[in-house]
Amino acid sequence: MSTIIELGDVKKHYMLGTTKVEALRGVSFQITKGEFTAIAGPSGSGKSTILNMVGCIDNPTSGRVIIGGDDVSALSDKRLTKYRRSTISFIFQSFNLIPVLNVYENIELPLLLEKGMNEAERKAHVMQLIEEVGLVDRMKNKPSELSGGQRQRVAIARALVTRPLVVLADEPTANLDSVTGAKILELMEDLNRRQGTTFLFSTHDHTIMDKARRVISIHDGMIAGDNVKSVGEAV
Repeated sequence: MSTIIELGDVKKHYMLGTTKVEALRGVSFQITKGEFTAIAGPSGSGKSTILNMVGCIDNPTSGRVIIGGDDVSALSDKRLTKYRRSTISFIFQSFNLIPVLNVYENIELPLLLEKGMNEAERKAHVMQLIEEVGLVDRMKNKPSELSGGQRQRVAIARALVTRPLVVLADEPTANLDSVTGAKILELMEDLNRRQGTTFLFSTHDHTIMDKARRVISIHDGMIAGDNVKSVGEAV
């Protein structure tokens, strides 16, 4: 399988007042296409910082972040913006849906920004994803009219609509009850298996760790373990 994410000795320092905080202290790993991987660790361990690096939201102090063969630290702001729209998608614990748009419109929005499909192609693709996440009967509803689990389903469909290289999920079940969170994880796992979409989670949720087929443990900004589960080991 081809490598789509590579971090090479990535370090990230920032100043908190007069204190130097070492968020990452030399992190290196590779992610191949189709992985369903969790970066796990307690709050403040550096896992969200890693997702921000991969998502081109932040830059390393030193080291390399390579996505799909491109060293993203070398890209211009314009190319980074395009990269974030088409190559990488985020799923957030707070859903981040646009409240004035309905389900269909929230999912369609990234395609309107990309302008890569005509109207008929766009409609067919959006409808396919709405069916995939089981929201055909709610497609005209606004986010305020949906449950937390339904809103996260919209967020998943929106993340997948541009056919990204990788989906980054930052604590995607944190604001959901355990039953709804488990169903959301099953949906993402199903999409991963059927479509080959690569998922990279940041989490301290053991339910996600159990589902993941690989768990990269991070502690105090350094990798403390990297466990690839055998076939059938993931719950």
